[in-house]
Amino acid sequence: MSWDQITSNWREGRLQIKERWPELTDDDVASIRGQRDRLVGLLQEKCGYAKGPAEKALNEFMNGLESPPVYVERT
Repeated sequence: MSWDQITSNWREGRLQIKERWPELTDDDVASIRGQRDRLVGLLQEKCGYAKGPAEKALNEFMNGLESPPVYVERT
């Protein structure tokens, strides 16, 4: 799943982020406001990651999420 897909369904994305990183508060997650770099910074600040491992953890998280189904109209 891409970051754009997460931000387009932010309500669900927030829940998944909180589930994966319970160290982040609701205020932390709200402060992200769709900014991927902000989440990386919070992972460094609140979870103790260095920048490279924070990026890697976020990429692994996104790769582990299922993409929403694509509906195709049949004619």
